[in-house]
Amino acid sequence: MNRKMSAHPGKLGQGLAPDAAAGAPVSQQLREPLRDPLSFRLSVPATSANLGPGYDSLGLALEWRDEIKVTASPRAEPAAPEVSVRVHGEGAAELPTDASHLVVTAVQRILAAKGYWLPDLQVHAHNTIPHSRGLGSSAAAIATAVLTAGQLLPGGLSAEEQLQIGARIEGHPDNYVPALRGSVAISWQAAETPQPVFRTAPLSPHPELTCVLAVPSFMQSTQAARDLLPVTVAHQQAARNSSRAALLVHAITTEPALLLDATEDYLHQEYRRAAFPQSMALVDQLRAANYAAVISGAGPAVLVLTEASRAASCVELVGTIADSAGGADTFAARSLPIARTGATVEVLQ
Repeated sequence: MNRKMSAHPGKLGQGLAPDAAAGAPVSQQLREPLRDPLSFRLSVPATSANLGPGYDSLGLALEWRDEIKVTASPRAEPAAPEVSVRVHGEGAAELPTDASHLVVTAVQRILAAKGYWLPDLQVHAHNTIPHSRGLGSSAAAIATAVLTAGQLLPGGLSAEEQLQIGARIEGHPDNYVPALRGSVAISWQAAETPQPVFRTAPLSPHPELTCVLAVPSFMQSTQAARDLLPVTVAHQQAARNSSRAALLVHAITTEPALLLDATEDYLHQEYRRAAFPQSMALVDQLRAANYAAVISGAGPAVLVLTEASRAASCVELVGTIADSAGGADTFAARSLPIARTGATVEVLQ
């Protein structure tokens, strides 16, 4: 999975039943969700949010996936389920391997909100998506948990439930929606009370549109990047950002030649420059070379939206810039298509 399991534990209660969210003792009211053992495999894509001016609203899925196998077994009583987690790849040395793992905790709370206890679980994760780089690892964790809960619940989860539960847990649907559904999406919060209600509109990217990612060797805390943002911005900045965000939808779907202008941002990137100056310097140099480079999510990875015919030259340019900069911090560039399919589940038994 990837940062999947270590995202934002404090958010897990959002959108769930009060008792389940608060961790209150509800075991006496809970039921066993399974009659027979169940095994399934999940595949969840990395994501990139904001895309420049689309702050907290635009996101896309990348064809770069973590693979997770889950095996669940019925248990006669709710107390102390047997849980084991094995992690290979990203996060193997840091992520918990017991019931405190984010995916397991989220699954348990989703089940409890539906009136069921957690069965015995074995989770085996092959993580390839880098953590703390702005590539949607926490959103991938939540998508994993939501789809796992859907497999365990007798009635499953509807597409709308998958959207609302996951977006409420994650808090920001711009990453979660493409992780769940793939492709490119606009997402927004339509209501706040009695609990958040999220909506989404899918976009069909131009067939020539692809991505180049420059992933740095250093990490960045999402919260630390958010803390650098001002409470308000000038009306002129907001107006400029609004025009670019509207243009970006057109550029992504219809006219990629406009991507450089369309990805100009006036809300967040400059305010965060101090958090990752190397990344912003790379963005500046790529944009000077006519590539639509932006910070991916809260950084520090850099995303370039480009036509497929220019992807290889962009990867080469990132390498040249990184080599000339020197220093301990490096960027690894790769070309990646947009993932047209989001998180998937394959039942094994």
